[in-house]
Amino acid sequence: MHRRRFLKTLGLGAAALAWPRIAPAAQGAAAATRGAPANAAADRPDIVIVIADDMGYSDLGCYGGEIATPHLDGLARRGLRFTRYHTENMCAPTRATLLTGRYWIRGFDAGNNATIPEALKAAGYRSCMAGKWHNTNDVGPARQAPLKRGFDRFFGTPIGCGSFFAPLMLTRDGEPAEHEWQEKKDFYYTDAISDNAAAYIKETPKDTPLFLYVAYTAAHWPLHALPEDIARYKGRYAGGWDKLREARLARMKELGVVRPDTPLSPRHPDVPAWDAEPNKAWQERRMEVYAAQVDRMDQGIGRILGALEARGRLQNTLILFTIDNGGCYVEYGANRKGDFLNETTRDGRPLVVGNRPDVMPGPEDTWQSYGYGWANASNTPLRLFKQFDHEGGTRVPLIAQWPAVIAKGGQITDQVAHVIDLLPTALDAAGVAYPETLGGRAIGLADGLSLVPIFRGEQRKGHDALFWEFAHGQAVRKGPWKLVRMDKKPWELYNMDADPAELSDLASAHPDRVKELEALWEAWNASGKTGGKKQK
Repeated sequence: MHRRRFLKTLGLGAAALAWPRIAPAAQGAAAATRGAPANAAADRPDIVIVIADDMGYSDLGCYGGEIATPHLDGLARRGLRFTRYHTENMCAPTRATLLTGRYWIRGFDAGNNATIPEALKAAGYRSCMAGKWHNTNDVGPARQAPLKRGFDRFFGTPIGCGSFFAPLMLTRDGEPAEHEWQEKKDFYYTDAISDNAAAYIKETPKDTPLFLYVAYTAAHWPLHALPEDIARYKGRYAGGWDKLREARLARMKELGVVRPDTPLSPRHPDVPAWDAEPNKAWQERRMEVYAAQVDRMDQGIGRILGALEARGRLQNTLILFTIDNGGCYVEYGANRKGDFLNETTRDGRPLVVGNRPDVMPGPEDTWQSYGYGWANASNTPLRLFKQFDHEGGTRVPLIAQWPAVIAKGGQITDQVAHVIDLLPTALDAAGVAYPETLGGRAIGLADGLSLVPIFRGEQRKGHDALFWEFAHGQAVRKGPWKLVRMDKKPWELYNMDADPAELSDLASAHPDRVKELEALWEAWNASGKTGGKKQK
């Protein structure tokens, strides 16, 4: 597509293309600190955090993708996009870190942390959650966990994934709610999350500040989508993943979400060239269903934004949209089991489980994933996937809209940020001090730093170093240098300013730097009370 026509489609102008986009300004306050002054109640913003599941850096329209995400593109047009924001490499640790502002190795259930809703309660916030919890092992009955960690209302699932038509463990305010999908023939979990989130906005008194956490399961497997959404993408992926990666990277450069000289990482070795793919029709269908899942989520985000606007809350609402980790390469096997897997469909039909080319995904009786090829495309131009601490596993979009503070829309920042920063950001925005104690227990300091200075157009001091450890990955980043490895293999070293796609390993050329960063990582990993092994 022609450069100008593509930008017009997204509603983004030439101002979105310059690099760098935000000029340094005075140093801003970096964190929500103990003893910080509180805002007057009337000035406290509503805070809405929306998180999607298992999507890559390039999937959204405003980050270069072809999937229709007009409402998220609108947030970008009116707000700020981050290009160097990172999460953990899997769902559970990211969610624990998001809510506590502390690295997950410190333990979500350790008792020495405060969640965002717990900390905001002292300032009169009402806190509601819709969607996927999946970040605790020990807090009482699983259905009640969000209510025990500060939320006043909860609709969703405590487990990590499930059917989009009949999600097991569906819960409403701590009680079983599976009857809702049993009784409603047109139940679709993404819609239910969106509609309950919008309802929480509508029922919140206008003089009560609201914290709303919307945690979608889209686009995590299984590939379940509505026929009308799938139909919109029919034939869209006939060119295959090789051409898709090239087209996305070109658009990403036009939009300025990667540098103009960013190369495309090599196709993953487990992905065949599209011309050699023997099951093209099935492969196309997998990506069509994945895109439909994302499309439906964006439609629901539109209803949430509409509810905020209808209540007159939008101008002073901080909205953050992000994703829990990069695209997921998992090829779902026929023998894989779990507490998320239904025995039958709602009307008693058996499930056809596994990535079978003779079965087209999408309906309730199928259970498939989109696999290596399309995950590689989702993560364009980065290497590797979910479960790894290379950029393809941890670098994802972060979009911020806050009309009262982010004065100029369509901006992009390359300041480095991490999911540990979201709790300090929420507390800083609300003018709430980080608590020393909570319910009689001592609270350890958060690891994150507020993003509010960046929202104001300032250059924040940033982190001395950032750390990762989970599943197949370990990593540390200090300044431009990133040390990373997979599965205890030798460390790799990259200069992220010069090599954002991690293509030139400099470990052998800089052994002293490798030693320095490895010692930093080892000390950090040892600092976790759980030893880095608690969550599953």
